[in-house]
Amino acid sequence: MANQQQLDLLKQGVTESWNRWRQDHPETALELNGVDLSGANLGEVDLAHADLSRADLSGADLNNATMYRADLSDANLIGADLTGANLAEANLRGTNVRGANVSWTNLNEASPPQDSL
Repeated sequence: MANQQQLDLLKQGVTESWNRWRQDHPETALELNGVDLSGANLGEVDLAHADLSRADLSGADLNNATMYRADLSDANLIGADLTGANLAEANLRGTNVRGANVSWTNLNEASPPQDSL
């Protein structure tokens, strides 16, 4: 189940609130599974090691986001902008990436998504 406090903080803004909080709490588990962040502006967000399984990130701006070792299994990334994002070692099993922009995206050792990139 998603952590509502974390979701509320993320919705306040990436650079002003979220990334600063992440720097202050690097060991805190990120529980954002099943959240609806469709169309959200999350450019440069730090979601390393986050549980984003079954999350709806369709159409989200995730350019230059850090999602190293994130669990994105069964997530919806249809039409998301992942330009320059770091998804190294991310779990993408069952993830729908149709129409996602993955230019310059780091996918080293990421598990394969539902659709070919």
